[in-house]
Amino acid sequence: MLNFLPRRLLELLPTLFLVSVLIFGLQQLLPGDPALVMAGEEGDPAVVEQIRRQYRLDQPLPVQYLHWIGNVLQGDLGESMRIKQPVSQLIAEKLPVTLQLGTMAMLFALLIGIPAGIVSAVRKGTAWDTAANVVALAGLSTPNFWLGIMMIFLFSVSLGWLPASGYVSLLEDPLQSLATTVMPAFVLGSGIAAVLMRHMRSSLLQAMAADYVRTAKAKGVPRMEVV
Repeated sequence: MLNFLPRRLLELLPTLFLVSVLIFGLQQLLPGDPALVMAGEEGDPAVVEQIRRQYRLDQPLPVQYLHWIGNVLQGDLGESMRIKQPVSQLIAEKLPVTLQLGTMAMLFALLIGIPAGIVSAVRKGTAWDTAANVVALAGLSTPNFWLGIMMIFLFSVSLGWLPASGYVSLLEDPLQSLATTVMPAFVLGSGIAAVLMRHMRSSLLQAMAADYVRTAKAKGVPRMEVV
């Protein structure tokens, strides 16, 4: 085990290098000149040249890549051109709500997908199986944006139970935080729940069709008695 993890990490390094080269290359393929975008269409040529020197756009691509990957490894992801703030700061500001939404979405997926898959497999061919498959199909085929709009219309506009937008930190007001994130978390988790349900159903049906399971069902599993 101690040798396995370092070996896997070493094998991961070439993949990370290729991904970084791909990301940097795709940035270079974007149309337009970043210096002109930052300086404006009518920017002074001297200002454009200064921006190129500041961001090393006047240097060869290998040098630009080394500078870029060096900053990334140090946690410097650059500055947002639109709002002029560090990208790492923007990510840190949005990370709590992202983690909360992801955790809640996964909880919804587990609480819905696993029981539905078990019921569908155990009750194969019954109305329960049909209902679970219909729900799974709806979860896979319903667009998230449409489901979100319908939930806002029902629970926020019509019933007034939940806020239509906004976010409150979990540390500031837990109940209000859950109220603002339960709908988007359910929308995100519905598609994952459908996939989990299908996988759970297939795995259980395959296990239930195994020889040892059918033999145990036919003969009955003897009960252990304590002497």
